[in-house]
Amino acid sequence: MHLKQMENENLNKDLMDTNPRKLRAYCFIWLIVCILVLIVCVILSRAEEKDGNDDDHVPRIYSVLVEGEPLAFHAATNINSKAMAYEAKKIEEIHEEILGSTLEKGSYTKLYSFKHIINALAVRTTPSQAQKLKKAKGVKAVEEDKGVKLMTTYTPDFLELPRQVWPKISNQGDRLAGEDIVIGFVDTGISPTHPSFAALDLTNPYSTNLSRLNFSGDCETGPLFPAGSCNGKIISARFFSAGARASVAFNGSLDILSPFDASGHGSHVASIAAGNSGVPVIVDGFSYGRASGMAPRARDRIAVYKAVYPSIGTLVDVIAAIDQAIIDGVDVLTLSVGPDKPPVDKPTVLGIFDLAMLLARKAGVIVVQAAGNHGPFPSSVLSYSPWVVGVAAGSTDRSYPASLILDGGQTVQGVGLSGPTLGAPFLRHRLVLARDAVRTNGSVPRTITGDVEECQRSDNFDPAKVLGSIVICTFSEGFFNQISTIRAITQTATTLGFMGFILMANPNFGDYVAEPTIFSSPGILIPKVLDSQLIMRYYEEKTYRDRGGVVTQFGARARINEGRNSVFAGEAPVVSRFSSRGPAFIDANQNPLDVLKPDILAPGHQIWGAWSLTSAFDPNFTAGRRFAILSGTSMAAPHIAGISALIKQLNPSWTPAMIASAISTTATGYDSSGEVMSAESYGISELFPSNHFDNGAGHVNPARAIDPGLVLPTGFEDYISFLCSLPSINPDTVRSATGAWCTTKFSHPANLNHPSVTISALKGPLVVRRSFQNVSNKTERYLGSVLPPNGTIVRLNPSWFTIRAQRIQDVDIEFNVTEVLNQFTFGEIVLTGSLNHIVRIPLTVKTTPF
Repeated sequence: MHLKQMENENLNKDLMDTNPRKLRAYCFIWLIVCILVLIVCVILSRAEEKDGNDDDHVPRIYSVLVEGEPLAFHAATNINSKAMAYEAKKIEEIHEEILGSTLEKGSYTKLYSFKHIINALAVRTTPSQAQKLKKAKGVKAVEEDKGVKLMTTYTPDFLELPRQVWPKISNQGDRLAGEDIVIGFVDTGISPTHPSFAALDLTNPYSTNLSRLNFSGDCETGPLFPAGSCNGKIISARFFSAGARASVAFNGSLDILSPFDASGHGSHVASIAAGNSGVPVIVDGFSYGRASGMAPRARDRIAVYKAVYPSIGTLVDVIAAIDQAIIDGVDVLTLSVGPDKPPVDKPTVLGIFDLAMLLARKAGVIVVQAAGNHGPFPSSVLSYSPWVVGVAAGSTDRSYPASLILDGGQTVQGVGLSGPTLGAPFLRHRLVLARDAVRTNGSVPRTITGDVEECQRSDNFDPAKVLGSIVICTFSEGFFNQISTIRAITQTATTLGFMGFILMANPNFGDYVAEPTIFSSPGILIPKVLDSQLIMRYYEEKTYRDRGGVVTQFGARARINEGRNSVFAGEAPVVSRFSSRGPAFIDANQNPLDVLKPDILAPGHQIWGAWSLTSAFDPNFTAGRRFAILSGTSMAAPHIAGISALIKQLNPSWTPAMIASAISTTATGYDSSGEVMSAESYGISELFPSNHFDNGAGHVNPARAIDPGLVLPTGFEDYISFLCSLPSINPDTVRSATGAWCTTKFSHPANLNHPSVTISALKGPLVVRRSFQNVSNKTERYLGSVLPPNGTIVRLNPSWFTIRAQRIQDVDIEFNVTEVLNQFTFGEIVLTGSLNHIVRIPLTVKTTPF
């Protein structure tokens, strides 16, 4: 206390003794500092303003929703009539009037007038001009184009199509599977000369009489897509490029302006849904078996709508493609492309992409959409709306194991679609660790960097040490940060004459995910750290070094075995790690939506499909090859599209909702061993029991889907009632977006007659209803049972019923809360029929406090 008192007294004395001249000097300095700070703030503010102004001068692409009904829903008028042409011209004139009267002259370029299923236009203009459009008379909404992305064989047998589905269509099996059903593909185009799309069977020609199909398409020609490319299998081919060409990313030499697939993705997707049956899959001279589409005969009924290019994909081109596909008359629409993010300023279900799909459903088209590749994170799904079938991806029981045989006889399992090293199984070759083969500067070795360990550049290595050797590369920071590539390793191997290469896991980064990749030279991926450590112990035992650590003799030997032969074993399906997960959400804040997403699971992991010889997708790996093996929900969606075509062929009068219901209610939640289906998670090799947010209703079962017993019919008006019942959307918003009035609305959104029940906030007793239609030709008795979600009691009324053919039965589902868990839990309703029909309704409920 005494010391502190002395310090205070000294401080007071200093203040009293302060020179006034010093005080003025301090004040002057502070004044100068404040002025300088003020000047800096003004400069930064003006710089920000300038940046904002500069940004405003950068044109962007916008979709503009306009008042008025589109052509497809005008009363009973032929879409190709003169009267309809006159109406179309009027809509275009209105669009021109809106732009001309609202925007400054020369400030915009109109890209499209959408007028068939949606009344909208696409325009390239600046953000300030777009703000003017939002306030213009006749404009309902303006949405900036954020672009679209691609959501990126054995599966017909895995799904039991040849034995259980194709024979029920015709005694000719695959020859007539999918006949007269038109599947539309909005994607990157198609490769017309690919054998998966060829008119191979001249004894059973493909009819070019389209009048009975109620379809009107066109075969647009251009570079690499000459006249005659539409061969009766490919029934129509168009391309849409106004949005792409308006983008600075457009590459005129790469982005081919024709329906030709310069990527490979569109051909891959189309071949999965409806490629020819039994096409030999031969890559680099090796036969991987034969591939067939889901509905192989539908290949003569494929309509191609190219809207995505190697350099750029815009939403307005996709909307233009959807608009044209519906007016052409497709039966099924496949979307393995779409926005990679939800809209930020409107409900997810009312973005222009989802509105276009709603109006496609209104026109009688079943729309199948890839659910996204952002798993396993929750709420990563990119499919939101109940009028779209959102497809998740899973594995089949096929794998391509590869192995490395060390000279001591030990076998290390790995992954890689490559042939064996020279002389296998008799010859073994020298093993060289990449860091031990680094090129020297004089007598001093180069610094060991990440790209050396990862074998990314050929100039890092001493050619004499690696020539004819199996080089050990290590997964390091470059791969972890997704900068390094396996492609670079294969280039290094080819340039320097490696006998083969190994990419092994690094203890510093843990195990990594390895997918089968076609290597042009022998190679193997070793994704597990324990296996890598085994290899390194053997390598160090056999390698001799001087005192400085420099290798004086490479004594380790090994061989890479054949890795291209498939093995069918293990539990399947398993939900793939990358497959996007639910719950679906209604806004950018991810508030949950009372709709189950994804809807269904289908094969999407390691799927063979057609490819483009001139692929720009990954030219070093796939160019010059007619087939590629890919994974993604892009691969899962066409499986469901092809199955939908088969169901439509067997049941021509069924609506899209009935087809979607048949697929959902007959799905299975169990794997091939009879256990609850598993899902991959964040950890490598970690499997957990899957739930409805992983797999939707379960894995598709085509054999049951073609004869579901009961379906849940739903119409366009029901979807409007659903939208009107959502608490976060007001009726004016629904009217503005859809053109429909909220004349009726459900007491709860879960009352939509959907083949699942999702309740995002169950606070007390709630009763929802489902209406089932008997689509068989016989009377059947059904007994209901319930596996209730945790925290609930669920009762059915009636719990059993007898239903005659084509009649409808209402079932009330009563939910009561037994425990507030504040998290989603899962269950199901099972209706078991006396004629062996089984109908499953997934239940997804979150109990919350009042």
